Amino acid sequence: MRARRHLAPALERQPAVAASDFGDAQTTGLAWSSSATAWVSAADSNRFSWGRAADYRHRLSRELIRGWRAQPYTGAVRKTVLGVGIAMAGWRAYRLHAAGAITVDLGIGRRVQPLGPLAWRIAAPREIVFDVIAAPYLERTPRALEDKLQVWERSADMVLAAHFTPVKCGVTTTVETVRFQRPERIDFRLVRGPVPHVVESFLLADVEDSTDLTWEGELGTDLWSLGAWWGGRVSYAWENAVRGSLASIAAEAERVAGHAHGSAAT
Repeated sequence: MRARRHLAPALERQPAVAASDFGDAQTTGLAWSSSATAWVSAADSNRFSWGRAADYRHRLSRELIRGWRAQPYTGAVRKTVLGVGIAMAGWRAYRLHAAGAITVDLGIGRRVQPLGPLAWRIAAPREIVFDVIAAPYLERTPRALEDKLQVWERSADMVLAAHFTPVKCGVTTTVETVRFQRPERIDFRLVRGPVPHVVESFLLADVEDSTDLTWEGELGTDLWSLGAWWGGRVSYAWENAVRGSLASIAAEAERVAGHAHGSAAT
């Protein structure tokens, strides 16, 4: 207490800095630094109580902000910063939505459009084609597919799996349930992805010694025409990814069938 009484007169002798001291800040900016130095010196040299120091800092901050707001270019700067911030936030939201990290499911203005159908004739028995499709889900996922598929939950005839699909702006993640009805059907239903609704199916039909593999489904989006435009972009990328998968399935099934046929012949 004695030390505080000793310092009190020194505090009272500190010169007050009025708001007018900052007038030159609008033209030169030099008064800001000099006034700030006066305030900080008053706080530092006398080592007064933290309560008084906080009061000095508060008054200094208020005067600095008042001087900054008086600058003629402040309005334009604010608009520019706000515009850049909105653009960055919009781009980030678009990337999260396109990547499947967030799903907008409002249930308003729902538009549904067909997926496919895409058909492929595979020179292999239907059982082999079914096993080629189902094995990465129902059995251990091969290392070659780890960057495209992760099975999160697995049962005898159903799995919950995440699919990773490269697109122009990155990688899209879709989480789907996959249900197996041996040997004629495999159904997919979207849980999380860039659109709120997708159902799709692989249909397998026997054709002599070959298999007709058909993919078809539907995709739904919200918000009327805007959602339909977004759905068109998603369905285009979705169908391209399925075409690649069908080609890989056909090649692998025919390889397995050829190997089995060769083994049986010998």
